[in-house]
Amino acid sequence: MSYETTSGNKGLQQAEALIFETGHATGTGVDLPEPKGGAYEKLGGLGRKAALELPGFSEPETVRHFVRLSQKNYAIDLGLFPLGSCTMKHNPRLNERAARFEGFADLHPLQPTSTIQGALELMDELAHWLMELTGMPAVALSPKAGAHGEFCGMLAIKAALEARGEAETRRRVLVPESAHGTNPATAVAAGFIVDEIPARDDGRVHLDDVVAKLGPDVAGVMMTNPNTCGLFEPEIKRIADAIHEAGGYFYCDGANYNAIVGKVRPGDLGIDAMHINLHKTFSTPHGGGGPGAGPTVLSAALAPFAPVPHIVKRGDVRELREHSDGTQAFGRMCAFHGQMGMFTRALTYMMSHGSDGLRQVAEDAVLNANYLLARLKPHFNAPFGERPCMHEVLLDDSSIKPKGVETIDMAKALLDEGYHPFTTYFPLVVHGAMLIEPTETEPKRELDRFADVMIALAERVNAGEVEFFKQAPKLAPMRRLDDTRAARSPKLRWKPEANSAAKQAAE
Repeated sequence: MSYETTSGNKGLQQAEALIFETGHATGTGVDLPEPKGGAYEKLGGLGRKAALELPGFSEPETVRHFVRLSQKNYAIDLGLFPLGSCTMKHNPRLNERAARFEGFADLHPLQPTSTIQGALELMDELAHWLMELTGMPAVALSPKAGAHGEFCGMLAIKAALEARGEAETRRRVLVPESAHGTNPATAVAAGFIVDEIPARDDGRVHLDDVVAKLGPDVAGVMMTNPNTCGLFEPEIKRIADAIHEAGGYFYCDGANYNAIVGKVRPGDLGIDAMHINLHKTFSTPHGGGGPGAGPTVLSAALAPFAPVPHIVKRGDVRELREHSDGTQAFGRMCAFHGQMGMFTRALTYMMSHGSDGLRQVAEDAVLNANYLLARLKPHFNAPFGERPCMHEVLLDDSSIKPKGVETIDMAKALLDEGYHPFTTYFPLVVHGAMLIEPTETEPKRELDRFADVMIALAERVNAGEVEFFKQAPKLAPMRRLDDTRAARSPKLRWKPEANSAAKQAAE
């Protein structure tokens, strides 16, 4: 039976309403003086003439509000984060300390290069090891995230085609159906036309399917390896050779590079461009709206078109070539030079691991995923479970759906067990997909705890406890939402009259 408290709190888990429901326009934690010097006149008549009517808090109320919200967050520091395709792993504190060193943390992008020689050396060193690990001769550090790195690679391909006089004729880019959604979106944003490569039952891209679509209008192919089904593409070198023979280029999505780092050099596979998510492979913080980093490595064929800025070494001094004049660079990706904090964290991770440690990253990522696959396969359908996986485990709900429980129900039940859900319904080529990536930083004990929970939930399905799943989550701060209603009738704007009760209480 459920137990409802008068306060709405559950033990040390404090109930907390939205700030719009509890704050009031007169509440504030600071007092600001009236602006001096005719500040309003300088706004050209656009100065606000009435209060914003935004809800405010006093300082202690503000602190409590955000501390209470923080207690409702799930984080990698709390437990295993099973999101597939996202590589949510431990961020070593050594990396965080290095990123806060004076000289890195307090840099300004407009400083004279004579005052940032240490930072440029770090960036140059990071670039060296990224090229060494991937077997590629050039890298652009400035892209700010994975999709930004994809855009960089596709713009380099477009520039190479323009230099060949084929930019107008080679417009078609081949993209597998199982690709990350950013791949086709990036190709379109770069001015290409997307042509899907159909999915096959084994979850891989087949050479025959690629060759059947080749022609004089093909600019290239965008593939992920290992792919989104958690499988290595065994025909990738032959696909690359076919693309090159047809006059196109090979873009590889590097989202899953942590599964092969130190084991395979993408350049040896015939890849022309690949972005590297530093947060996925080299353990810089993931998500949260940034700051991110998605350096893009380029083959010899695309290296001349790498965007500025370029680090140029003259004797013992490093400089930044800021402009593309006199080069074939396609331009620049952003105003400045990239994200120094991410560069520092990634290089710290590389140097502390060494070549043998980075190789072990890949080995442990694959080992952990296959251990989970072995434990969960007897209880869930694994569409490609007849062979080893790489860094992530792909299950589906085909064995539990006939019993009344779907992927979404399993995900909601995991919330009550204290876990963030796995990635749901992706990749789209597998109906009812449940994509799980344990990553290389989880010990066997944590893998077993998660597997035990998943297996126990499967047993409840088999016992016919359908209503248990349909009511989940029961222990979360919020119960299950009406997703359909939220999508069709979203409340995107706060109306002051809705907060009248809070106003009256404050007054």
